[in-house]
Amino acid sequence: MQETRTLLVTGGAGFIGSNFILYWLKKYPESKIINLDALTYAGNLANLRSIQNYPNYTFVEGSITNKELVDNIMDDVDAVVHFAAESHVDRSILDPGIFLQTNVIGTHILLESALTNNVQHFHHISTDEVFGSLPLNTPEAQFSETTPYDPRSPYSASKASSDHLVRAYGETYGLSYTITNCSNNYGEYQFPEKLIPLAITNIMDGLKVPVYGDGMQVRDWLYVQDHCTAIDLVLHADKSSNTYVVGGLTEDVPNIEIVKMILKIMGKGEDMIEFVTDRPGHDKRYSVNWSKIKTELGWKPSVSFEEGLEKTIHWYQENRHWWEPLKAANQEFFKKNYSK
Repeated sequence: MQETRTLLVTGGAGFIGSNFILYWLKKYPESKIINLDALTYAGNLANLRSIQNYPNYTFVEGSITNKELVDNIMDDVDAVVHFAAESHVDRSILDPGIFLQTNVIGTHILLESALTNNVQHFHHISTDEVFGSLPLNTPEAQFSETTPYDPRSPYSASKASSDHLVRAYGETYGLSYTITNCSNNYGEYQFPEKLIPLAITNIMDGLKVPVYGDGMQVRDWLYVQDHCTAIDLVLHADKSSNTYVVGGLTEDVPNIEIVKMILKIMGKGEDMIEFVTDRPGHDKRYSVNWSKIKTELGWKPSVSFEEGLEKTIHWYQENRHWWEPLKAANQEFFKKNYSK
């Protein structure tokens, strides 16, 4: 991929999308980026304040479900990097309809427009949650690029559908595409409803840290900056019709241990943990085998999980002005979702 090309980044005001835009324009300043974002509760232009006047960056407010808008933008695009999605499992349980609209219908509209406008490549950001759940205490069992899909929440079902659509447009219509199924991201600019930023910000405010059930659920964790480098390598690898699983860990770490790690780093005791009613249909374990992207493209995480946590904690400590308004505006959701 030539760095002078124009990228359409969907969902670029969100957590991972904004980190990617900042990463990309710093590394490839001659690139042009069009950022299409609907600015839902999770979209925040403050993430991109440092580049808002950059001549090669354009922000367009709008939904990927708006076909006319998408077609107008896509006319001048070489490649699409598709982050835009409703992504919080808890919210998908409360209101699944918006997940189908954005994640399925929106992806379909983008694919149609990419075909119509002869876009050279379509990269789709997906999740390891499409593979379902693994049993606890079976470290040898992991998700990989060949794992059958088995989504178990409205969110993961909608993402699985969008993955299938992308592959279908590649096979049926010849659209050049790649997919990355990433594990749980964490890092700077993450909306404070997710486990790690929620724990950090609650501790800073002297509040209890809610933990679902017994806290023994296992996830793989990927530092967002490392995710950006993985996408970069995939985009430059010239390996169309390929999928890569991207993760950050090599061993299981239960959620309760993550909260304890955060408390320890921040100098607080475990009395700040509060166990709350478990999420309906809560997947027990995700673990990803990211050997393919390591072997084929030479990618690996740049930081250990402990180092990534320390970087993330420091960022939230230094940027209270960023997350305080977000938490204040979403108190009703927090009260509804994290009750005993």
